[in-house]
Amino acid sequence: MSLSQDPGAQRVREYLNEAREAVLWKCADLSEAQARQEMTATGSSIIGIVHHLTATEYAYFGECLGRTPQDEHMRQVLASDDPQAEFTVPKELTLPEVCENYRRAIAFAEAACDELEPTTAAEVTWWVKHRHTNLARLVTHMFGETARHAGHIDILREQLDGFAGLYAHAPNLP
Repeated sequence: MSLSQDPGAQRVREYLNEAREAVLWKCADLSEAQARQEMTATGSSIIGIVHHLTATEYAYFGECLGRTPQDEHMRQVLASDDPQAEFTVPKELTLPEVCENYRRAIAFAEAACDELEPTTAAEVTWWVKHRHTNLARLVTHMFGETARHAGHIDILREQLDGFAGLYAHAPNLP
Protein backbone atom coordinates (compact mmCIF):
# COMPACT_ATOMS: atom_id res chain seq x y z
CA MET A 1 0.00 0.00 0.00
CA SER A 2 1.46 3.39 -1.02
CA LEU A 3 1.28 6.43 1.22
CA SER A 4 -1.58 7.70 -0.92
CA GLN A 5 -3.64 4.66 0.16
CA ASP A 6 -2.86 4.76 3.90
CA PRO A 7 -5.47 6.89 5.79
CA GLY A 8 -3.06 7.90 8.58
CA ALA A 9 -0.32 8.83 6.16
CA GLN A 10 -2.86 10.73 4.05
CA ARG A 11 -3.69 12.94 7.05
CA VAL A 12 -0.01 13.76 7.61
CA ARG A 13 0.41 14.50 3.89
CA GLU A 14 -2.64 16.74 4.01
CA TYR A 15 -1.13 18.76 6.87
CA LEU A 16 2.23 18.83 5.09
CA ASN A 17 0.64 20.15 1.92
CA GLU A 18 -1.27 22.81 3.86
CA ALA A 19 2.02 23.96 5.41
CA ARG A 20 3.63 24.02 1.95
CA GLU A 21 0.74 26.12 0.62
CA ALA A 22 1.11 28.51 3.56
CA VAL A 23 4.80 28.99 2.73
CA LEU A 24 3.97 29.89 -0.87
CA TRP A 25 1.04 32.12 0.17
CA LYS A 26 3.36 34.12 2.44
CA CYS A 27 5.60 34.82 -0.57
CA ALA A 28 2.79 36.31 -2.63
CA ASP A 29 3.13 39.97 -3.55
CA LEU A 30 6.56 40.38 -1.94
CA SER A 31 9.10 42.50 -3.73
CA GLU A 32 12.52 41.00 -4.38
CA ALA A 33 14.01 43.36 -1.79
CA GLN A 34 11.47 42.33 0.84
CA ALA A 35 12.02 38.63 0.14
CA ARG A 36 15.79 39.02 0.50
CA GLN A 37 15.75 41.31 3.52
CA GLU A 38 17.60 39.65 6.40
CA MET A 39 15.31 40.00 9.38
CA THR A 40 17.24 38.28 12.17
CA ALA A 41 20.74 38.39 13.60
CA THR A 42 21.40 35.02 11.93
CA GLY A 43 20.43 36.39 8.51
CA SER A 44 17.00 34.78 8.05
CA SER A 45 15.11 35.93 4.98
CA ILE A 46 11.92 34.65 3.43
CA ILE A 47 13.62 33.70 0.16
CA GLY A 48 16.38 31.92 2.10
CA ILE A 49 13.88 29.85 4.06
CA VAL A 50 12.02 28.82 0.88
CA HIS A 51 15.36 27.90 -0.73
CA HIS A 52 16.16 25.81 2.36
CA LEU A 53 12.79 24.06 2.21
CA THR A 54 13.41 23.26 -1.46
CA ALA A 55 16.74 21.67 -0.60
CA THR A 56 15.16 19.80 2.29
CA GLU A 57 12.41 18.30 0.10
CA TYR A 58 15.05 17.08 -2.35
CA ALA A 59 17.28 15.78 0.42
CA TYR A 60 14.64 13.74 2.24
CA PHE A 61 12.66 12.52 -0.76
CA GLY A 62 15.69 12.23 -3.03
CA GLU A 63 19.01 11.48 -1.35
CA CYS A 64 17.51 9.56 1.56
CA LEU A 65 15.48 7.34 -0.77
CA GLY A 66 18.18 6.87 -3.41
CA ARG A 67 16.39 9.14 -5.91
CA THR A 68 18.18 11.86 -7.87
CA PRO A 69 16.55 15.27 -8.37
CA GLN A 70 16.76 16.76 -11.86
CA ASP A 71 17.46 20.24 -10.45
CA GLU A 72 21.19 20.83 -11.05
CA HIS A 73 21.32 23.86 -8.74
CA MET A 74 19.83 21.88 -5.86
CA ARG A 75 22.19 18.96 -6.47
CA GLN A 76 25.06 21.44 -6.06
CA VAL A 77 23.50 22.91 -2.92
CA LEU A 78 23.07 19.47 -1.40
CA ALA A 79 26.66 18.51 -2.27
CA SER A 80 28.11 21.72 -0.82
CA ASP A 81 30.29 21.70 2.28
CA ASP A 82 28.95 25.15 3.19
CA PRO A 83 26.48 24.70 6.08
CA GLN A 84 24.64 27.86 4.93
CA ALA A 85 24.31 26.81 1.26
CA GLU A 86 20.66 25.88 1.67
CA PHE A 87 19.82 29.35 3.00
CA THR A 88 22.00 31.27 0.53
CA VAL A 89 20.13 32.20 -2.63
CA PRO A 90 22.22 33.20 -5.64
CA LYS A 91 21.47 36.77 -6.75
CA GLU A 92 20.45 35.56 -10.21
CA LEU A 93 17.56 33.52 -8.75
CA THR A 94 14.43 35.60 -8.26
CA LEU A 95 11.68 34.98 -5.70
CA PRO A 96 9.28 33.65 -8.39
CA GLU A 97 12.00 31.27 -9.57
CA VAL A 98 12.74 30.09 -6.02
CA CYS A 99 9.01 29.52 -5.45
CA GLU A 100 8.72 27.60 -8.72
CA ASN A 101 11.74 25.49 -7.72
CA TYR A 102 9.98 24.79 -4.43
CA ARG A 103 6.85 23.69 -6.29
CA ARG A 104 8.97 21.30 -8.39
CA ALA A 105 10.61 19.93 -5.24
CA ILE A 106 7.16 19.35 -3.75
CA ALA A 107 6.07 17.51 -6.91
CA PHE A 108 9.24 15.40 -6.70
CA ALA A 109 8.45 14.54 -3.06
CA GLU A 110 4.80 13.83 -3.78
CA ALA A 111 5.80 11.46 -6.59
CA ALA A 112 7.87 9.46 -4.10
CA CYS A 113 4.90 9.32 -1.74
CA ASP A 114 2.60 8.16 -4.53
CA GLU A 115 5.01 5.55 -5.88
CA LEU A 116 6.59 4.07 -2.77
CA GLU A 117 5.36 2.09 0.23
CA PRO A 118 5.32 3.77 3.66
CA THR A 119 7.84 1.15 4.81
CA THR A 120 10.29 1.91 1.97
CA ALA A 121 13.75 2.04 3.54
CA ALA A 122 15.44 5.42 3.83
CA GLU A 123 18.76 6.52 5.26
CA VAL A 124 19.18 10.00 6.70
CA THR A 125 22.95 10.22 7.05
CA TRP A 126 22.84 13.44 9.10
CA TRP A 127 20.49 11.98 11.74
CA VAL A 128 21.97 10.25 14.78
CA LYS A 129 18.70 8.76 16.04
CA HIS A 130 16.58 6.92 13.45
CA ARG A 131 19.29 7.21 10.77
CA HIS A 132 17.88 4.06 9.17
CA THR A 133 14.22 4.83 8.78
CA ASN A 134 11.41 4.74 6.23
CA LEU A 135 9.31 6.94 3.98
CA ALA A 136 6.50 7.33 6.53
CA ARG A 137 8.91 8.88 9.05
CA LEU A 138 10.33 11.19 6.37
CA VAL A 139 6.85 12.53 5.61
CA THR A 140 6.16 13.10 9.30
CA HIS A 141 9.51 14.82 9.75
CA MET A 142 8.96 16.99 6.67
CA PHE A 143 5.60 18.11 8.03
CA GLY A 144 7.29 19.30 11.23
CA GLU A 145 10.12 20.94 9.29
CA THR A 146 7.77 22.77 6.93
CA ALA A 147 5.36 23.88 9.65
CA ARG A 148 8.27 25.21 11.71
CA HIS A 149 9.62 27.25 8.83
CA ALA A 150 6.15 28.42 7.79
CA GLY A 151 5.93 29.90 11.28
CA HIS A 152 9.26 31.63 10.78
CA ILE A 153 8.02 33.06 7.50
CA ASP A 154 4.79 34.20 9.22
CA ILE A 155 6.80 36.29 11.65
CA LEU A 156 9.17 37.69 9.03
CA ARG A 157 6.31 38.63 6.72
CA GLU A 158 4.35 40.32 9.48
CA GLN A 159 7.44 42.34 10.42
CA LEU A 160 7.99 43.34 6.78
CA ASP A 161 4.56 44.64 5.89
CA GLY A 162 1.98 43.57 8.47
CA PHE A 163 0.65 40.70 6.33
CA ALA A 164 -0.65 38.02 8.72
CA GLY A 165 -2.80 34.92 8.80
CA LEU A 166 -2.62 31.16 8.93
CA TYR A 167 -3.83 30.21 5.43
CA ALA A 168 -5.40 32.08 2.52
CA HIS A 169 -8.65 30.13 3.01
CA ALA A 170 -8.61 30.42 6.83
CA PRO A 171 -6.73 33.41 8.28
CA ASN A 172 -7.51 32.23 11.84
CA LEU A 173 -6.91 35.67 13.34
CA PRO A 174 -9.17 37.41 15.88
